[in-house]
Amino acid sequence: MVVGSISHDIETPLEAKRLWNAFVKDGHNLLPKQAPELFASVTFLQGEGGVGSIKQINFTPANKDFSYVKEKVEEVDEEKFVYRYSHVEGGLLGKKVSSATYEFKYTPKPEGGCICSSVVHFDSLPGVPQDEEKVKEIKEMSTALFKKIEAYLIANPNLYC
Repeated sequence: MVVGSISHDIETPLEAKRLWNAFVKDGHNLLPKQAPELFASVTFLQGEGGVGSIKQINFTPANKDFSYVKEKVEEVDEEKFVYRYSHVEGGLLGKKVSSATYEFKYTPKPEGGCICSSVVHFDSLPGVPQDEEKVKEIKEMSTALFKKIEAYLIANPNLYC
């Protein structure tokens, strides 16, 4: 078993609050609309987005690794722009990992814009090595998705203010 983490930072000209509103508060609507090639739907099974809420994300066949994942919201800190959740079903659980927790933080920069930091903490299943090529692929895909949403928000400056 490998206990590990993967971190990734993206700098953006967008304000932290705007990204927070888009990704955290309305991501369940925004992602399927702006990236329908990846996200079939996002549905709250329990709660409305606060701590303890559970949502199911259904992916299109473009995601070859799994068709859905259920996430449980663990932390929502609107003052510090920190959002943390764990996978409770689907995804790579039981296939490659025994647990996975994700944390996103939007840190405002003094000159404007912010840094979007993400960290994934995971415990892999026994005998499953960390695949550096897969880590690189995941980072590239998440950056591409982020940049797509960033471009949409820049083109629509009155959204999520």
